[in-house]
Amino acid sequence: MAGLAVFGVQFGPVGKASAQDGAPPSGASEIFATTYDYVANFYPLWFTYYQWLYSSDNRFAGPEKVTPLYQIVVAINVDTIYASSVMDLANQPVLVTLPPTKTRYSILSLDPFGTILDIDIEPEAGTYVFVGPGYDGPVPIGLKTVEMPLDTSFLIIRADKYSETGQDLTRQAERFRKRLTTQTLSDFMAGETPEPALVLPEAAFAIPFKTVADFMVAYMPVEFLKLMQNAVHATDYDYSAHEQALSDKFDSLFGTGSPNLAERLEFEAGTRAAHKSIVNRYLKTRGATNWTHFTNIGDWGPRVIDRAAITEFCQYCNGIGTAAYYHAFYDNRGRALDGSKKKGYVLRIPKKKLPDVSRFWSLTAYTPDSVELVDNPADKYVVASYTPGLQYNANGSLTLYLAQTKPSGVPKANWLPVSEGEFNVMLRLYGPQGDVSNYLPPAIRR
Repeated sequence: MAGLAVFGVQFGPVGKASAQDGAPPSGASEIFATTYDYVANFYPLWFTYYQWLYSSDNRFAGPEKVTPLYQIVVAINVDTIYASSVMDLANQPVLVTLPPTKTRYSILSLDPFGTILDIDIEPEAGTYVFVGPGYDGPVPIGLKTVEMPLDTSFLIIRADKYSETGQDLTRQAERFRKRLTTQTLSDFMAGETPEPALVLPEAAFAIPFKTVADFMVAYMPVEFLKLMQNAVHATDYDYSAHEQALSDKFDSLFGTGSPNLAERLEFEAGTRAAHKSIVNRYLKTRGATNWTHFTNIGDWGPRVIDRAAITEFCQYCNGIGTAAYYHAFYDNRGRALDGSKKKGYVLRIPKKKLPDVSRFWSLTAYTPDSVELVDNPADKYVVASYTPGLQYNANGSLTLYLAQTKPSGVPKANWLPVSEGEFNVMLRLYGPQGDVSNYLPPAIRR
C-alpha cells in the first residue's frame, strides 16, 4: 500500500461549469464557489498526474493478469490484454512498433483530462514515429509519422483475448503485448535495441486512487486540495483562459493550504459539494431501466461534471465508436444491487435486445465503488458473448444470473458471481453497431 503513504492517508480545455453541470448554489461564498469550480474542473488531474508518476515514460507496461488486486483505475476489464505508456515527446520523437497479430486490438490516446485525442494511426503492424507539436527535425525515412497535439499524453492498447466467434486468442494477445516496443529517436539513431513492454505482477497496479480520493474528500479535504493544486501546477498542459484564471484565483485564496478555521470550513464544504455533484452526475444519469450510459466519453465539450464523473467511475474508457459502456447500480425498482439477497438477480435479454456488436459484449461485476473486481471462490469475473458454454433460451433470448453462489440448475457459463453486500455491474459493447445512444439493456430484477 505504498500509494497510501505517498498521500499521507492512513485508512481506518473546457468552459466553466454551467448550472446544469452542478454549479455551486447562488449566494455561496467566494471560497466555496471557487473551490467547487476548481474541483469540478480539475478533478481528473488529481488522478492522472499521480497515476502517471507510477507509469513508465515511453515504455509500455501492463499487468501479468487482472485480479481483484488491480485497483489503480476503476472498473478494469478482463476481456483484453492491456499495455499503456505515458508518451513524453517534449525532447524528441518516440518510435512505437506494433507487431503483427491475429487478434484485434484498439489504440486509445488521451490528454491529462482523459479527453480522447484524434491521432492518425490504425491498429496495423509497423513502426510509427510519434512527434510532438513543436518538433521540426528529421524523422527516419520510410516510417509513418504520427503527429501528436501534445508533448505529454497517455497511450493505451487493448488486445482482445477472444475473437468475435469465441476463439480463444489469449496467447496471441499476450505475445502481441510482449512484442510491443518503444524507442526514442536518439536511441534508434545510435542503433540501440528497442524496449519491449513490461509485464508486471498485478501488485504493481494495486494503488486504489479512487478510494484514496473519496477518503480524502470525506475526511481530509484540505489535504486533498493541496495534492490537486500540486497536480494542476505540475501537469504539462496548455490550459484554457478560463482554466488558468480559475487556477490563479484558487491559488490566491488557498495560498499554501493553511487557511484559518472559518476559511477552512468553506474550502472543505466546497470540495465535498463538488465531489457530491460528481458522484451524483454518474449515479443519477440513468435511463428507464436504471442503467447509466454516457455517449460523450472522451468528448466532453463544456460538461466538466460529466468529465469528472467518468473519471470517478470509468476512467480511461474508450470513445463510443470503439466501445459502449452501461453501468448498473440499481435494480428495476431503483433498489441498490445487493448480493446478500440469497436468490440473487436475473438479467433477461430478449432476442431483439441482445447487444449488436462487431466484436463482443461482456458483463463484469465490481465492488460498491467500482474500484475492483468481485473476489469469488470460482475465480470467475465475466460473462460474455465469447464465454464457452453460454446457453441461450429456445426463443433466442438470454438469461444471466447474478448471485453469490451459482443457483441450482443454472449453467455455470450464464452465472456471474457477485459480492455479499452491494455491488454494481458493467456491460461493455466492443464494436457497437446501430444507434447505441438509444440502446439500453433491460432492467436487472431480483
